[in-house]
Amino acid sequence: MKFEIKRERLVEGLNDVMKAVSSKTTIPILTGIKMDVSTEGMRLTGSDSDITIQTFIPAEEDGKQLIDVTEGGSIVLQAKVFGEIVRKLPTNEVEIEINGNFQTHIRSGKSEFHLIGLDAMDYPQLPDIQDDRIFTIPADLLKTINRETVFAVSSSETRPVLTGVHWEVKDGELVCVATDSHRLARRKTKLETLPEGEYSVVIPGKSLNELNKILDDTSDPVEIVMTNQQVLFKSKHILFFSRLLEGNYPDTSRLIPSEYKDGRSLLQAIDRASLLAREERNNVVRFSTNEGSEVEVSSNSPEVGKVEEQLQAQSVDGEELKISFSAKFMMDALKAIDGQDVVIQFTGAMRPFILKSALDDSILQLILPVRTY
Repeated sequence: MKFEIKRERLVEGLNDVMKAVSSKTTIPILTGIKMDVSTEGMRLTGSDSDITIQTFIPAEEDGKQLIDVTEGGSIVLQAKVFGEIVRKLPTNEVEIEINGNFQTHIRSGKSEFHLIGLDAMDYPQLPDIQDDRIFTIPADLLKTINRETVFAVSSSETRPVLTGVHWEVKDGELVCVATDSHRLARRKTKLETLPEGEYSVVIPGKSLNELNKILDDTSDPVEIVMTNQQVLFKSKHILFFSRLLEGNYPDTSRLIPSEYKDGRSLLQAIDRASLLAREERNNVVRFSTNEGSEVEVSSNSPEVGKVEEQLQAQSVDGEELKISFSAKFMMDALKAIDGQDVVIQFTGAMRPFILKSALDDSILQLILPVRTY
């Protein structure tokens, strides 16, 4: 096996697949990156058995020769060491040659490294995914959906299914829901390419976070293929596989109130009120309505002090209310709605309340209050 490759493209490919490699894996070969080289180009694969990322570097692109293959083949090289070496090579021209016993020689300029590789035959095969449930979504929209939901997944493994986002395809609509049982984030999206029928999967929040990092560099459409155990995201030269979480996701539709006694618009000062709340262990901010269209946001920390702020809402409907909530949960929800005017809807002091964009009801955030009054 022998070939030459442009260092900058090899670094880009390694950066993508390294996101799936974990040093904590119980399968030693998964600490490496699999490299398959043919006259068509190079495939790099990284995996931690939960996430698998494969990227393809073509031999030629836009009339430029990226890889010159003398002899094809496959090898697995230690990800961390190989990645560091390639990043620090002195020139953009890199020659890689593998001899017997997987001895790997890396040359660039006057630098030469010798690594011991592993047999690519021992590397796990990619999951076999049939394209029966497939649809396409713009990369920017996919990143937005992830950003507006993933933050609400549970960080506790006591209920593993809640560490993922529930994706449900129904009636020509994709509905994505995340909850940690204290708050909920929901995003609905109409898509023309959704296949017929109803089906749902639970995708680990960690997988969707890693996917967003890879999609940062692309604006190409993303093909999504769902099976019973795996989901595959395909974008140009990248394949991103993730295992799915097992178990029944709770019926969150029952959590979302359908009748509202109280409505709020334009809440923008929670951050200031939470300055003192951050010092408290339970991170609580209080919210109360007065007569007219004013609302009061306050926080009190016995060790630090207290803060009160009067806000002018665009409108306040319903009876007076006092409610307390986690400042962090409220800030996360407001960031997901991304600076738009916000409608907040309450049903009572100890009932879940909802935040929505005043302009777009496809984004919904639900937060459970904290008992302090």
